[in-house]
Amino acid sequence: MPAAPHPFDAPGTPYPPGVPMEHFPPPPRRDPWLVPAPPGSRYDRLARNRLHAWWRPVLGTVAGLAGLMLAGLVVILGGATVGVVVGAEMNESGGQIFTDPVVDLGINLLSIAVVLPIVYGVVAWIQRRPPGTLSSVMGRLRWRWMAWCAAVAIAAVALGQAAVALTYVVSGKDLGDMFGWVGWERFLPALVITLLLVPFQAAAEEYVFRGWLLQAFGAFLSNPWPGILLSAVGFTAVHAYIDWGIVDVFAFGALMGWLAVRTGGLEAAIALHVVNNVLAFGVSGADGTLSEALKQGSVPWQTLAGTVVQLGLYAIVVLVLARRRRIETVSR
Repeated sequence: MPAAPHPFDAPGTPYPPGVPMEHFPPPPRRDPWLVPAPPGSRYDRLARNRLHAWWRPVLGTVAGLAGLMLAGLVVILGGATVGVVVGAEMNESGGQIFTDPVVDLGINLLSIAVVLPIVYGVVAWIQRRPPGTLSSVMGRLRWRWMAWCAAVAIAAVALGQAAVALTYVVSGKDLGDMFGWVGWERFLPALVITLLLVPFQAAAEEYVFRGWLLQAFGAFLSNPWPGILLSAVGFTAVHAYIDWGIVDVFAFGALMGWLAVRTGGLEAAIALHVVNNVLAFGVSGADGTLSEALKQGSVPWQTLAGTVVQLGLYAIVVLVLARRRRIETVSR
C-alpha cells in the first residue's frame, strides 16, 4: 500500500520531497509588532523593551510634537471656521479667537484633547510597544484605582481651597476677589463645556508629560528623577503663568511624575488634574473671569497655601491607599 503523501511533498515547498518534517528546523518566527517591557519593569522604564533603540524616543518626540501642532492647528482653524459660519463674534483685540470666552474655552480644551490618539499612535508605531503601557504597568488604565484617587482628589482640592480662603482672611485680602457669581445663564454653558472636555484635556497633558516624556527619559536612565524634573519643566513651560504660578505648576508636575512612578501608572495624576481643572474653570465660569483664566498669567501668593495643603494631603493619602490596596508598581 503506497504511503500517504507528506505535506512537504507539495510543489513549491522549500523542503525536499520525501524527507520527514522533523528533520528540519521550524520556520523562523516573526516578532509581534507590539513588544512589552520585561516583567518587573518600573513605570518610567516601560519603554525599554527588547526593541528599544536610542532613536525611537527621539523620533517619537519629534513626531509627537509635529502631530500635536498639526492637530491643534486643525482644531483651532476648524473651530474658527465654524464660529464664523454660525455668526459668532470675532475678537479683534487679540488673545482670544472669539469674544465669547466659553467658545474659546471649548476650542482650547479640544485642541489639547486631540493629542491623546497621537501619543498612542507614536507609542505603537515608533516604539512598538502596547499603547496601554502609557497608562500603567498593567498595560491599561486601572479604573477602580482611579476612582479611589478621584475621591481623594475631591477632598484634597476642597481642603486646598479652604486653606486659600483662610490665607486670604489672615492676609487681609477680600474674599470677594476669590469667589463671585454671574448667574446661571452664563455659568451653565461654561460648566457643560468644562465637564465634557476637561477630562480629555487633563488626561492628554498627563499622557504627554507624565507618560511619554517620563518614559522617554526612563528608556535611557535608571534613575527616574531626571525624567520627573525635566517633564515638570516642560509642563511648566507650556503654561503661561508667571511669578507664583510657575512655582505652583512646577510643584504639581513634579509631584504627579513622582506619584506615577510610585503607584505604577497615571491614574493618580489624571484624577487630581481633572478635579483641579474642573474646579478652576468652574470657579472662573461662575465669577465671570473665564477670559482671565484662559490667559493664565499671574496668581496671588496666597494660592501657594492651597497648593501645599492640596498636594501634600493628596500624596500622603494616595500612597497609603496604594499600599493598602496593593496597587502594582512594576510590570508582570
